Amino acid sequence: MATPMAHAVGASVSAVNASQPLDGFISYSIEFSSFPDFAGNKSVPNEFSNNLLDNLGALAGIKPYIRVGGNTQDYAIYNPELTIALNGTYNNSRSPDYPTTIEIGPSYFESYSTWPDVKFSHGFNLGGNHDDRQWETLLETAALACKAIGKEKLYWWEYGNEPDLFATSSQGPVRPSNYNESDYVAEWLNGTRAIRGVLEKNCPDLLGNDTYGYLAPSFAGTNNHLKTLRTWADGIDEDGDIKLFSSHNYISGAESPGVTLQGTLMNHTRTALSVAAHTAENANIKPGIPYILGETNSLYNQGRPGLSNSFGAALWAVDFAIHSAAVGIARIHFHMGTNYRYQSWQPIETEKTEIGTKPPYYGNVAAAAFVGAAGTRVAPVQLQGDDVSAETDVAYAAFTGDEDSALARILVLNLRAYNYTLNGTGGPDLNPTPRPVRTYRFTNLDLGAGTEGTVRRLHANGSDAVTGITWDGWSYNYELDNGRPVRLENVTVGETVKVVDGGVEVQVPDSEAVVLDFGTGD
Repeated sequence: MATPMAHAVGASVSAVNASQPLDGFISYSIEFSSFPDFAGNKSVPNEFSNNLLDNLGALAGIKPYIRVGGNTQDYAIYNPELTIALNGTYNNSRSPDYPTTIEIGPSYFESYSTWPDVKFSHGFNLGGNHDDRQWETLLETAALACKAIGKEKLYWWEYGNEPDLFATSSQGPVRPSNYNESDYVAEWLNGTRAIRGVLEKNCPDLLGNDTYGYLAPSFAGTNNHLKTLRTWADGIDEDGDIKLFSSHNYISGAESPGVTLQGTLMNHTRTALSVAAHTAENANIKPGIPYILGETNSLYNQGRPGLSNSFGAALWAVDFAIHSAAVGIARIHFHMGTNYRYQSWQPIETEKTEIGTKPPYYGNVAAAAFVGAAGTRVAPVQLQGDDVSAETDVAYAAFTGDEDSALARILVLNLRAYNYTLNGTGGPDLNPTPRPVRTYRFTNLDLGAGTEGTVRRLHANGSDAVTGITWDGWSYNYELDNGRPVRLENVTVGETVKVVDGGVEVQVPDSEAVVLDFGTGD
């Protein structure tokens, strides 16, 4: 490792204009067709998945909220005679990653019973997939879902996934080219009122203001065929039952030209611009409800190998999440499915992918640890210095309570890519260049002299690593203890820093994230 170099100074660490995200800020979206793989069923619950959710719950004070949805929710047709949870047929011309013709049976809903203390949103089929059983499916599954989830496990409902692409989808349009916002609103209101009618008969205890509502409109982005401003103006919330303004975000596409780890993911400027489109959308509409990213991840079309499943993607996940929190995004749901390249974990063994904890999960853990329990407020910290880059040098502060509260934690990300294999190829030859280390100093801290901070590192051998990742010396790998935390003896932990003259400094190698924990938020 190279000799540390003086690098950046954060001269103002302030809670002014800090944002307070919702509880369970780091949450997940699970592809509808993959949900039985991730959760299991009553006979064989997926304990590995549950252990990973427990780890996040221990850090955040609540387990992640789970959105069950995605493209395949709009392909799912209910078959009451089906004896298995889901029967899916793949059409590789539409997608090689998930089935595009799907039937679900009664046992699909068992998967909602396997994870204790988790709240779920269930995604109903609005797209239809050109199947005339769509409406009957909606009515039948509304009754089954409400009974399976119940009052204690219900997050909210969702009706339709990315309807702004219904008329233009590359997988085949399911609406005519002249489909517009008023058409969508009419459909959405008709369907959600039908869902409410089913609940009145089958689950009347779910109709209270604190239990009945929707994530909506769940658009794929901010500038597609349907526009959110017109959708709200056309009355989508006429019934006042949208509880979370939900949108989706991907930084780029798996097959988009020019996508690289450094230029696309480990690039704070790129991340900030992508999130800014959502904060602008929310500011224009002002619906008076929290704005969330109900589905998000690195590269759409399920990610790219070598990028979305690398340690660099874990660092991106931290920066993306905490920047979102700092600018007012209330909650984010990282999307994943079986065999997806950007998944946080692979829930089962398949011919394509080994069961296991993947690099992005470690980024989720680090972000959850930084945010901590509900009530934390997050703000960016501006870094200054001759060699500071807005693309790669990033810092945030976490505070508890009101604007006069104590500083709890500082997060530093050094997003300069460092490949530990030669040229980042993942081969046996190692990079002979020493890994640079940079010093970050933070001044004007409202902490007493001698205050000690614990240094917790999100670490791997380099940004191209796909294994050997730890958070504060902990591994969550499947093969060690089924996803439960295991402290590794070969990783340095227990490092501390002290506040001197109102400042503190820490050394951060390229391709690493560090949290300074001052203990005031415990």
